[in-house]
Amino acid sequence: MDKNKKEETLLTKNLSRKSFLVTAGVAGIGVLVAAEAATKSRLVPPVEIPTGETTIIKIDDFKTVKIDSKSDILIRMQVELKKALTKPVEQRKWKMMIDTRKCVGCHACTVSCIAENKLPQGVIYRPVTTIEMGTYPNLKMKFLPQPCMQCDTPSCVPVCPVNATGKRPDGIINIDYDVCIGCGNCIEACPYKHRSMDTGTNYCDETPSVQPYELLPNHEYGKDWTREGEFSATEGSARKCTFCLHRLEVGELPQCVTTCIGRATYFGDINDPNSLIAEMAAKPNQMKLLEDKGTNPTVTYLM
Repeated sequence: MDKNKKEETLLTKNLSRKSFLVTAGVAGIGVLVAAEAATKSRLVPPVEIPTGETTIIKIDDFKTVKIDSKSDILIRMQVELKKALTKPVEQRKWKMMIDTRKCVGCHACTVSCIAENKLPQGVIYRPVTTIEMGTYPNLKMKFLPQPCMQCDTPSCVPVCPVNATGKRPDGIINIDYDVCIGCGNCIEACPYKHRSMDTGTNYCDETPSVQPYELLPNHEYGKDWTREGEFSATEGSARKCTFCLHRLEVGELPQCVTTCIGRATYFGDINDPNSLIAEMAAKPNQMKLLEDKGTNPTVTYLM
């Protein structure tokens, strides 16, 4: 797509979202219903994720790293990740487990996620909640990292009026930024509040100049989402954690996993019975957040 056509597409996209939101906000419920009806005319079929043999990804094994029973768990998970990629996408099922006994509340995962995904102001994929337990003077702290739960029964998917969000064959919940109209339905529907709206603002907007690093493209879903001039390709879209899908598909673990100093985050293909994630999933001391909501989150916690 040439630059002029791209800018025209971005302009049309942003205007359609903004007009939808402004119309609904000014005129109330009656116009909101009309606006929602109008969006249905833009309804597109859900994006079909390729399956089968064409989705197999083969990546060379480590040549210089010794792998044995004493290896860092990151090495084992990396090896198992590459193994999972040799199967068609529909045969993989990504799962994350977080051991709250190992999390020290350093927020390295939060910061590295912001850096990896070039997240703008107001968008955080992996917040860490601090929980105080006990009574003074016998207090202790628990830390709870909270990425997208990648639910098996996601509440965010059926409320999207334009099929911009869906569930991939490997269990990851995705968002098509080119289709999303920014209505916010999915943000409201998520019981974990793990979706954010990209308003297009930068951290340095109130300073003399925006820093160059804030205008770098992010690479979610294996694409380059630009922030050229006054337009951002993701502005006006709902955004969320994707388990760093763009990293997974080149054989790299999610950024939050690799930067966890306490090795508190486990990740892998739960369909592999010999994997570390399957081993950890057999532990008895597990917890799921808001289990009563019926979303069956893929992310679980060890307490």
